[in-house]
Order: sequence, then structure tokens, then C-alpha cells
Amino acid sequence: MSSFFIKKKTASAVLSKSDRFTGSKRKADNDSVKGRSKKLPKRLNEEISSESENENACILSSDEVPKRKRKENEVEQEIEETPQEKKLRLAKLYLEQLREEEDKKVEDEAFESDLIAGRLKEDVLEQKGKLQRPLAGGLVAPDPIEIRLLRGHKLSVTCLCITPDEKHIFSASKDCSIIKWDVGSGKKVHKILGGRKGTEARHVGHTAHILCMAISSDGKYLATGDMNKLIMIWEAATCKHLYKFTGHKDAVSGLAFRRGTHDLYSASHDRSVKVWNVDENAYVETLFGHQDVITALDCLGRERCVTAGGRDRTLRVWKIAEETQLVFHGHEGSIDCVQLINEEHMVSGGDDGCLCVWSVGKKKPVSVVKQAHGVHGNAGLKEPCWVSSVAALHNSDTVASGSHNAMVQLWKCGQGFRGLDPLFTIPVTGFVNSLKFSTSGKFLVAGVGQEHRLGRWWRVKDAKNGLYIIPLKRQNREAETEQ
Repeated sequence: MSSFFIKKKTASAVLSKSDRFTGSKRKADNDSVKGRSKKLPKRLNEEISSESENENACILSSDEVPKRKRKENEVEQEIEETPQEKKLRLAKLYLEQLREEEDKKVEDEAFESDLIAGRLKEDVLEQKGKLQRPLAGGLVAPDPIEIRLLRGHKLSVTCLCITPDEKHIFSASKDCSIIKWDVGSGKKVHKILGGRKGTEARHVGHTAHILCMAISSDGKYLATGDMNKLIMIWEAATCKHLYKFTGHKDAVSGLAFRRGTHDLYSASHDRSVKVWNVDENAYVETLFGHQDVITALDCLGRERCVTAGGRDRTLRVWKIAEETQLVFHGHEGSIDCVQLINEEHMVSGGDDGCLCVWSVGKKKPVSVVKQAHGVHGNAGLKEPCWVSSVAALHNSDTVASGSHNAMVQLWKCGQGFRGLDPLFTIPVTGFVNSLKFSTSGKFLVAGVGQEHRLGRWWRVKDAKNGLYIIPLKRQNREAETEQ
């Protein structure tokens, strides 16, 4: 290649020195140069073409240059790296990956073990009846606009229950009817009409005031009791009538299914408690002990139930298997309602205006709130407002109570269920005859009427017979939503 350029240079030098020669001479010299270029070897032509490619490569964009450099560096590294070094490098990468995976597994297992340990601890406390989830502190009063009223009964609502899946509510009334409601839409799903007195033989349903109802923990059976001493069993899904239990000698005032079973406990004004097996449509046994009409009954998972004895001013815990009972004293008047908080604690209310929290291990209440709903009447003749209903969010520190003073009161139980602190009130006009928390604690349902569940001592004319669905909001959820 250098010889070519040298020859080209000499040719140009000869041309520059021969200015005095004629044009023919220049032509001859040019022809001789052309002839020499034609005779150049093939190798020189190839070298010229490669140089032209290098010149074109220099015109590459600035982005492609770094890429080429990187590729060249990688190639150089691969060339410099021996097979043993490559194996060592890959082994280190593999070990690092394994270490990261193991660290992640350890973190996940630790998190899962903490969750499992917490769940097991809760299960043990629940079985012992000592579980108390702190939920009340995060509750806030709902907006009155968010409270829904479901109307469909002609007379006062006396009792209600919520299905385990929280999609439906059953309510019953003094008009002898039963209504199944859809929680989401607030519409009636099914209505079982009440019959008139004297039509018991041909009417499928109740012909007297319904005082109590209960639903099994699997949502299969619904039980209702009335003033005609009858207990009726219904298929909850279709509201189809299944069985009729007879045996009580007076009005049936309390019903409850044992959780996880189809064992039914019933209480009556005849002062007895009866045990039934709904699966076999069979009567099991009768328990006696109260000295006055039984006004309410409740139970959870253990083979025992608690009853309120009305004017005998006692609560009794019935141990079915041992055939024994525990007696508790503390109210100064008739005990009208009782509800279990967990297996070891319960809350009750009566016409003395007191709200009491009890422990199974003590015969006196662990905490008492007098005049829980204030007083009513003329000056000098004021009496405490009757506590007509109570409800407890199971295994928590949240309790609700109702009266006829136009409000539902929510309470927070202190540590170890000692003490009751008021949280907030919810405006509800009329007699609050029944209160139930949903299983998850997302809402509270109040059954309201113009009259008391057990009588007609006086009437609240401004009240509307129906169900109030009260949403329960928590502060931490609202904070998360705002964030």
C-alpha cells in the first residue's frame, strides 16, 4: 500500500516539473500512470477497500461506539478468564442466590410462626373463656344518615338474629310474623305471616306473640318461640317449616343453639330450661331451679347455658353434663336480658336500670353501672330507664345496651372486664327490644318497637316498628383510607 502512494507521489512530482512539456506529453504520462495502476496486484486493491471500510467505521454514531467498547471488554474478560475461574465465579453467584432464598424463607417462616403462635394463643384463651380482643377503643360514632331503618312489621319487633355469613337478618314481632331481610339491599327476602287465635290446627306458623328466636352456627336451622308454649323449627335458607316442639307449660321466652352443634336450649315462663336435639327432632331433658319466670337465655360453645330469672333477681349458669347450676345475685329488680361475652363472662340488664358484668368465678358482678340509660318520669317520681336489651361482641371488650330513652349506648369493658366506660350513643326512638352484633363486628342491629317485648306497660307513640342497621366504623380503617 505504501509503494502505491509513493508511486502516485512521484508521478505527481514529474507532472509538476514538466510544465514546459506540451499537452501531448502530459497525455502520454497520464496514460502511463493508468497503465501502472491497472497492473497493481490484487492484494493492494484489497487493502484499499479495507481502508475505506475503516474510514466508514469512523463515521459511526456516538451511541454505537461505547457498545462496541463494552463488547470488546467482555470478550477480553472471557478470553482472560480461565475455565476454573469461571466455575468459581458461577459457584459464588449460585451460593449467593441460595443464601438470599434461605434468608427470605427464614423471614417468611418467622412471620408465619408468629401468626400461628398468636392464633394458638387466642384459641387457648377462647377455650378458657378469657379472650378479650381490644376493639372498642377504635370505634367511632356512625353518621345518623348511614343508619338504615327496615320496616315491615305491623307491631313491635321483639327479637332478631343474624345469619353466620352476615348476608341476612331474621326478625319477629308481636304481629306473629317472621321476616327474612337482605342486609345489602334492605329488602324482604321472605315473610312468614302470622295467624289468628284459633287457627293453630291449619295455619303453618305462629298465632301468638313471638318472643325469641335463634339460628344455628352453620345457618341451617332457625328456631322461634311464642306465647302459645310452642317452639317451631324452620329451614333458614328456604323458610320451610320442619318441626314443632311442644312441652313447655307457659310462654317460651329464650332460645339458643349450642355453637358447632344442633343442640337447642329453650327457656320458658314455666321456670324450666329444656334441651332438644333438632337433628333427631327429639326432646332430651328438663332443668329446674329458677323461682320466677325466665326472661332470657344464651349460650356459646360449651355444654352450658345462662339464664335470667326475672323477679327472682338471679342469673344461673347451667352445666348440662354435670347437671349442676351456678347462682349469681346482684340486681335489685327484674333481670330482663343477659348475653355471654365469652365462656367465662356475661353482661345483664334489668328494670332497676343497672348494667352488670359478671364472671363465672364470682357470685357478685365485677362491675355495675347504675342508671345506665338515665331516668324518666315527673319530678319527685323519677325512675331509672329499664335496660331492655344487651348485646356483646363475642371475645372482645365491646358491649351495647338499649332502653326506651331514644338511644343505644355502646360501652367499653376495662381490662379483665372490670369497669364499663361509655363510648358513644346512637339515636333510636322506641323500646330497643333486641340487639345483636354481626360476627365480624361490622354492624349492629337493633329491633325496635312502640312497646316492651314482654308487656304493654306504656307506649312510645313516636317510635317506628322495625330494624335499625347501625354500621360500626373504626378509626384505624378511616386513617388508612385517608392515606
